[in-house]
Amino acid sequence: MRKNLTLLLLFIAFACNVSAQTINKPRLDSLLNLLAENNKAMGSLALTVNDQVIYQKATGFIALNNGVKTNADVKTKYRIGSISKMFTGVLVLQLIEEGKLSLSTPLAKYYPQLPNAGKITIDMMLRHRSGLHNFTSDSLYTTYKYKPVTQQTLADIFAKQPADFEPDAKAEYSNTNFVLLGFIAEKITGKTYADLIKTRIVNKLGLPDTYYGRKADAKKDEAVSFNYADGWKPEPETNMSVPAGAGAMVSTPTDLTKFITGLFNGKLVNDSSLNVMKTMKDGFGLAMISYGFRDKKGYGHSGSIDAFNSILTYYPEEKLAIAYIANGGSYGAKGVADAALSIYFKVPFTLPSFTSIALKSEDLDKYLGIYSSPQLPLKITISKNNTTLMAQATGQSAFPLESPAKDQFVFNQAGIELLFNISKAEITLNQGGETFLFTRDK
Repeated sequence: MRKNLTLLLLFIAFACNVSAQTINKPRLDSLLNLLAENNKAMGSLALTVNDQVIYQKATGFIALNNGVKTNADVKTKYRIGSISKMFTGVLVLQLIEEGKLSLSTPLAKYYPQLPNAGKITIDMMLRHRSGLHNFTSDSLYTTYKYKPVTQQTLADIFAKQPADFEPDAKAEYSNTNFVLLGFIAEKITGKTYADLIKTRIVNKLGLPDTYYGRKADAKKDEAVSFNYADGWKPEPETNMSVPAGAGAMVSTPTDLTKFITGLFNGKLVNDSSLNVMKTMKDGFGLAMISYGFRDKKGYGHSGSIDAFNSILTYYPEEKLAIAYIANGGSYGAKGVADAALSIYFKVPFTLPSFTSIALKSEDLDKYLGIYSSPQLPLKITISKNNTTLMAQATGQSAFPLESPAKDQFVFNQAGIELLFNISKAEITLNQGGETFLFTRDK
């Protein structure tokens, strides 16, 4: 079985190499159109190979005024959320290469009032190992996120929040790290974050549609985000002074692919710095995360802000960059990216179905239980909430499943498909172009 799987993967790899710059555009069009027509996702997708655009398409709209829609196009600018952290990381590494900062510099040099500031280093902040509390998870965050705030105000807020753990004890995602890193870059250079982004990244790479965000203006082809509940409703806009270096950037998928390609081609930082960024520890690199697709290894980041949802990944071996930004819908950005990669790499892929079978509570009983797999170090617990089947992986929150067909359940936001074999008490998990077999524990 394993030998056959290896041969299959080798065949797929060979097929990908001989057709590396072709893509089934009608198939990708069908995917994006299907998502838009079913109100599951609207946004923009771009793929580049060797820094050459091989696909770009936008669906949906960017503004809604008295029932009149302003349609999106491939030049539409979207908020990219935490993908901004990669831009901040590049700025910090550039300053380190210039001798103006080091990975071992303590936070106390700039913000001594913060918890454990003398123990926290720049490296820990870039890798989410500082222990600084994630300010966007705090209950007070919603009281000021829509208002302009000063750096001093944010620093005072951060200083009052107790540390979550001792510095470098573990990794835990915290936007606080990158807000402070952006402020530190400003302190060192005497320039605003927006100016630093423009002079040190945008102008170097020629990114005409990338900049520090502001209140969206449809006349400038800037999108607001929407949630769908009996129709599309606009989401309030976070004031961009709040996420700052952690999530305040605006861009297009095409610009993002140029950015990450330029980064990996040595146009922004040197090879040594790039290798530091790519080195993973407890799931985090330096302002970067590793993404896999079958046997392919990629690097990048995801983002979410308001109702925007985005992902950016670069696959060095294939010289392939992919970026997707949604400004509305429940179908996750990673699910869209994985589907697009399946189409690009010619991996068998079925377009999602949004029909759902109505099931009674007792119909779900045959699926319940705890399932394990020798392929992954986690368990999946299948439970129910009235007539909804629920799945929960070890250490994660439970999520609801829909059933488009008999014994098939999906969670479209993460591109997850679960296929149940009741007679064998098995689940086949399909996600990100990979397949895992789980068996119910006895």
